[in-house]
Amino acid sequence: MSDTIKLLNIATENLKLLKDKSFDAIHLAKPNNIDSAINLTKIVSKLSPMMGNLIEFSICEYLNSIQTFNTIGRWYRQDPGFPDTIFRSHIYPEPGIEIKAWFPLSTEITARFKDSQSYFTKGQTNVVLVAWLPEYIIFGYPKIIDIVVITAKSVAYMRDLHYSNPPDYLIVEPRDTSNRTVNLQQSNTNGYKFQGSSSQFNEALNICNYWEMKGLFNKHNPTLPIYQEMIQDLMSRFPYRLDTNFAKIDRINHPEIEAFKERVLNSKICNQTVSYWSKLLSKGNVDDIARAFSSTFNIRY
Repeated sequence: MSDTIKLLNIATENLKLLKDKSFDAIHLAKPNNIDSAINLTKIVSKLSPMMGNLIEFSICEYLNSIQTFNTIGRWYRQDPGFPDTIFRSHIYPEPGIEIKAWFPLSTEITARFKDSQSYFTKGQTNVVLVAWLPEYIIFGYPKIIDIVVITAKSVAYMRDLHYSNPPDYLIVEPRDTSNRTVNLQQSNTNGYKFQGSSSQFNEALNICNYWEMKGLFNKHNPTLPIYQEMIQDLMSRFPYRLDTNFAKIDRINHPEIEAFKERVLNSKICNQTVSYWSKLLSKGNVDDIARAFSSTFNIRY
């Protein structure tokens, strides 16, 4: 096992200890009445972008507080840059952690992961998903409900497995930019959806079937140069559009992400599951919300 992987494993074990921890980056005051509480339910999700950044800062500081790391090097947050946090030391390749925050009262994990599989051949990057809520659903300090750490390589692989389906859906790998300065290098993939007629699709399908029959084409490995050559051929012959919803990690059927989602939604907070609160606040009527806040938090009209 490489030093990079060993260090990431140490980070993973320590990050798991953050579950159920609150942090004082921000505090939302308890509403004085039901009207204020209901108004707060409509805007609390807007804290998500700011909380995502605060969680990144907090995790970087937390990792640097661990003695094991201090004797070797230091964690640094990259903004902008990928991954969010890297460990600078004598260890190469540099271990990195990409942090994705999730506010589970929203409809899905909106984070995307677009980096190419080819970027993670040495296993140097992990993805950390952090589910957070205010301690009392809509007020209090932010609290980490759950956390999961998975390899970036597995996320990229499952994304490609889910999306890549020539000729209907193509994944375009980034061009080789290794000779450019770091800030100009590219590692993002993009997805393209077929936009032609049914007759054009059948023609494109026959081409792909022929390539597969000849053993020239593996539709589930877009990192291969032959895949990129073939899809460039398809894109030159048929109409495609850039898919702006490509790479949402909530849609790629990654087993660890799916297990994490289920675990979070079944977690209990303030005597009810997160799933209960999510459905109540998104679909419940005002009277149902008022009764819940009154009985649980003693918030009244």
